[in-house]
Amino acid sequence: MLFIGICGASGSGKTTLAEELIRDLGVPVTVIHQDGYYLNHPDMSFEERCHLNYDEPFIFDHDLLYQDICTLLEGKPISRKLYDFSQHARADDGLLVYPTDVLIVEGIHAFYDKRLCDKMYLKLYISVEPDICLLRRISRDIKERGREIDNIADQYLSTVKPMYDRYIRNYVHEADVIVARGGKNAKIVDILAGYIRDQLLADKQKEKQP
Repeated sequence: MLFIGICGASGSGKTTLAEELIRDLGVPVTVIHQDGYYLNHPDMSFEERCHLNYDEPFIFDHDLLYQDICTLLEGKPISRKLYDFSQHARADDGLLVYPTDVLIVEGIHAFYDKRLCDKMYLKLYISVEPDICLLRRISRDIKERGREIDNIADQYLSTVKPMYDRYIRNYVHEADVIVARGGKNAKIVDILAGYIRDQLLADKQKEKQP
């Protein structure tokens, strides 16, 4: 199994890149979204949860994510982790996620946990202009997460931009490949898919050797 990490700013196209790779690879791929691993806060009111910093690395359950990745790498299934952004609460559904030839983890802090980085065969960082990321985030949050524009603007200024400057932009130094212009960069997707297929073939040939 090849373990690949995709990191970048909110709205940079991490999920899109994962989807494009799946289409190009033509082999089974398991995708784990770091967003599903936000820490749960059932003791807080909805209003209190709304004011949490959802862009800092400490808002995620890194130990649980690491544990699940290790389980998948061992060839065992895990239970799917989900998060309800409209309620700011975990919404796990109990469905099983099975290991496949390729495992992808994507998230704004996918490179934060060194234990996880050390297990990645390939680390991809998406580099996109911040204003493009903001426009994509606005569109996504309104359409998919039921947010209002004022709320999105407040969150961007108070947490998204500061956390990008403090943490996320520096993850580029962990990357093996920097992907420019987002997840729909067809040329880089073709190159990456070809490289991954070649490595999968080489691994299978090694397994056949006595």
